[in-house]
Parts: sequence; structure tokens; C-alpha cells
Amino acid sequence: MLKKRIIPIQLLINNRLVKTIGFGEYRDVGNPVSSSKIYNDSDADELIFLNIDREERSIGPLLSLIKKVSEACFMPLSLGGGVKTIDDASRLIQNGADKIVLNSAIYDDLNLIEKIAYKYGNQAVVASIDVRMNKSKNKYDLYSNCGRDSESVDLVEYLKLIENQGAGEILITSIDRDGTMKGYDKDLIKTAVENTTIPIIGAGGAGTFDHLKEAFLETDVSALACGSLFNFGDNNPIRAKAFLTNYSIPFKII
Repeated sequence: MLKKRIIPIQLLINNRLVKTIGFGEYRDVGNPVSSSKIYNDSDADELIFLNIDREERSIGPLLSLIKKVSEACFMPLSLGGGVKTIDDASRLIQNGADKIVLNSAIYDDLNLIEKIAYKYGNQAVVASIDVRMNKSKNKYDLYSNCGRDSESVDLVEYLKLIENQGAGEILITSIDRDGTMKGYDKDLIKTAVENTTIPIIGAGGAGTFDHLKEAFLETDVSALACGSLFNFGDNNPIRAKAFLTNYSIPFKII
């Protein structure tokens, strides 16, 4: 049985750790290096760092961060936000990143997935999809550029395109649930799982350990990313896994 993963997701603006609500307003929640050290000591399976600074859409902030985090953390590190070229990806990997998270850039150049996968392996590419529910049409709409730009592509079609290009896994985030702590969009996760054969990381909405339990038990999601759950309150991956193992959800022992 494949082991499930719990992955803290850290959003960055101006070298600070922040938490957003619906990809809009945000609050400062600390120092990303200090936070990473805590996750390193509390059984996190991986860490995801996303530069969401809309004024600094480059890998510069990620490069300065990865060097510091690599000295404090000994787990897989995924970095994204501002990655536009194979050179950007190479610089991040050469400085300590294990995986590259791609979102906006691949709407313009889907082949970027294949280029990175060819050079570093499929496992090094995480394709990120940000989604809002369009209630009037009862369908999911895709967005790029930190949720600002609507993309005219069907979700299921895009999932298949990403997989065919060689992505190792997909991070799918509900913008509607982001920061609400009301639970994951399980229908969105199911759609992703049922239309791809590669691992899916669900994100957006975790507020309690029960939300994790429901998503793991009711979908075949491979991993769940959490922000607010760990940013607010006395929660951490160790406690989450202790709770979830009571429901026979398998995790890797670190």
C-alpha cells in the first residue's frame, strides 16, 4: 500500500511566511526558515514553498530562501512561483530544491514540463493547478498568476495534458477554500484523481484533523497540503499522523 503524505505549504511574500484567504488578503505568520526547522522536527514528509509576491515574480526570493532552508531541513523541498524557464528550474535544483512547482508558465509553454522532466526526471516536476468553482456553469475554472487570470482550458483536458507532458505529480488547489479552514473540496480532488494516473496533492481548506481524515478516506488522494492548519493553533504533522493512523491511513515512518 502506498504511503500517504502530509505536506506543509508555505506561501512567501517579501521573504516572509504569509497565509491568504481566497488568494486575496493575507496575514504575516512568521519566518519561513524558523517554521521550516519546526516542520523538520515534527515529521513533515515534504515542504512546499510558493513565492506569491505579485511584485517580484522571479525565482530570486526562492534562491535566497532555499540556501537557508537546506541547512536546516532534511526532507524533500518543492519550490515554485516565478519559475519561467529550464534555467530557472536548474538554478533552484542546483541550490537544493528537489522538485519544481510549475503553474502560470506552463499555460504559455506546456513543454516546460517535458524539458525539466527530461533533464531531472519526472519526479522533479509538480504541476500546480489553481481552481475556482463557476457556480453559474457548474464547472471548475482554472486560474493563473496567483488567481488573477482566468484560463480558457477544461480541467479534465488540462489534467491529461499535464500527465502526458511528464509531470511527476499534480498539486490542485481550491481557491474558494484557501484559508477558510472549512475542509477540502473533495469533489475537486476526486476529479483530479479519477482523470490522471499520477499522484495528486490536494490543497485548500484544511482546518482540522477530521478534514484530513475525510479527504484521505473519501478520495484516493496521495498527499494533502496544509497551511492554516499548522499556522494557527497548536497543530503539527506528528499530531496529525497520530490522529490519522487510528483510521488505518498509512504513513511513512521517519
